[in-house]
Amino acid sequence: MNDNLNVIVGNNECGKSTLLEAVHLALSGQLNGRPLVVEMHPYLFNLDLVRKYIDSLAAGEKPHPPHILLEVYLADDPNLTKLKGDHNSLKIDRPGVSLSIELNPSHAEDFIQYVSDPAEIRTVPIEYYRIVWRNFAGNDIAHSRDIPLHASLIDASTLKNNAAASRYVVDIVKESLSAQEKVDLALTYRLMKDRFLEQPKVKTINDALALKKGKISEKTISVSLDTSARASWEAGVMPHLDDIPLTLVGKGEQNAVKIKLAMETSAKSHIILIEEAENHLSYASLNELIGHISANAGTRQIFITTHSSFVLNKLGVESVLLFQRGSGVRLSDLANTSTQDYFMKLPGHDTLRLILAKRSILVEGPSDELIVQRGYQKKHGKMPLEDGVDVISVNSLAFKRFLEIAVLLKTETDVVTDNDGSVAGLLAKYANYLTSDVVKIRYDTDETAKTLEPQLVKKNGLTTINAVLGKTFTDEASAIEYMVKNKADVALRFFETTVDWSVPDYIADAIR
Repeated sequence: MNDNLNVIVGNNECGKSTLLEAVHLALSGQLNGRPLVVEMHPYLFNLDLVRKYIDSLAAGEKPHPPHILLEVYLADDPNLTKLKGDHNSLKIDRPGVSLSIELNPSHAEDFIQYVSDPAEIRTVPIEYYRIVWRNFAGNDIAHSRDIPLHASLIDASTLKNNAAASRYVVDIVKESLSAQEKVDLALTYRLMKDRFLEQPKVKTINDALALKKGKISEKTISVSLDTSARASWEAGVMPHLDDIPLTLVGKGEQNAVKIKLAMETSAKSHIILIEEAENHLSYASLNELIGHISANAGTRQIFITTHSSFVLNKLGVESVLLFQRGSGVRLSDLANTSTQDYFMKLPGHDTLRLILAKRSILVEGPSDELIVQRGYQKKHGKMPLEDGVDVISVNSLAFKRFLEIAVLLKTETDVVTDNDGSVAGLLAKYANYLTSDVVKIRYDTDETAKTLEPQLVKKNGLTTINAVLGKTFTDEASAIEYMVKNKADVALRFFETTVDWSVPDYIADAIR
């Protein structure tokens, strides 16, 4: 991880939010704002692992019961000495914290009895589990105060209803007030309630209600404001922006205010965890918010999850952690330093597309992209992105740079490329990827059809080409010459035509 800023980029369901929650849980002992012991439920456990455990039981095996282990490895700082030790899964001497949800030994016999009939098991019986929270020195942690680090998790998007949103901001405002300011606000709020009863119209109403004594109750009925302890100023005060209640302003402004306030009141936090800051924000508003986060980070370590290429560019690709299927890599992990430099300078959009796609098809230019897109649609009845397949146009010189990231992330990637009249040269260029399980190089071995246009003619014949282009070429050579000179227009014709045509075989392999 970077010491200051970390931008975590990945697709939905890849574990970005889980990563932030895990760090916060390990350092605070809280999940969803409440102690973990209150939030414990069977679905904290990975469903695939639970199924594997149940299948093993059904097969007569005796597998180890499912458990959860969170470990946060910290910098070797003198201030963290009391957390230092080798009580961690890596057995290294470092400061850190571990939190595990594991079978309670005192309930082991009951657990064995419970799992004796695997057919009846659907989830993990957490009633037999315990929470073990320790530092790497092997000492139990009773409270987050035992950890000389404080983490703040900011996820404004989870506050769906107005009451929760208002309460969230009030809590942040409350944290920013001094003890005297809190007392002054509470006294003023109570005084305002007392003065309510002094209003002439309220007195008239209560006098009228007093006349109903004996009809409804033997006690005198009146109206007043709630002055009990549960009705403190926090319950009655509503945050406003320009005299408009916060819950009535735009969602984007609400989220930005929540994040900024949390940043301000988290001054004592050493780690700030921000979930998808871009939610509901326009380009300009996001620009201002990201600038604010960067300017106010100070010495704190910040983690931001995002799907936004703008956030990626604004905060710097050098801060990015590429996250997918529970594993993460950084651009600094790339062995080729020139490739690192290339992506540091490249606008983040194409990089983000490669990271977020389930599968990628890399092509050499806009013409190839249109042909691949249309070919995929013809075969599958929908565009590639609808299947999570992203067709990315990449300069041929940059193919291998993108492939380095694809291999790191284990993202299935097809390269659709011309043979340029030399299959031997192409094979030499991609020699490191020819046997890869992740990368597939798609090309045609016919060196006389060295680019896309002659490949289309070769596959479809002159009659179909004329029908698609609305031309009357008498020979293939003149058709190819025209197509090469008008690449973009020709590709667009193929994309839009209702004439039946076929993609070359090497492209068909890529759109499988």
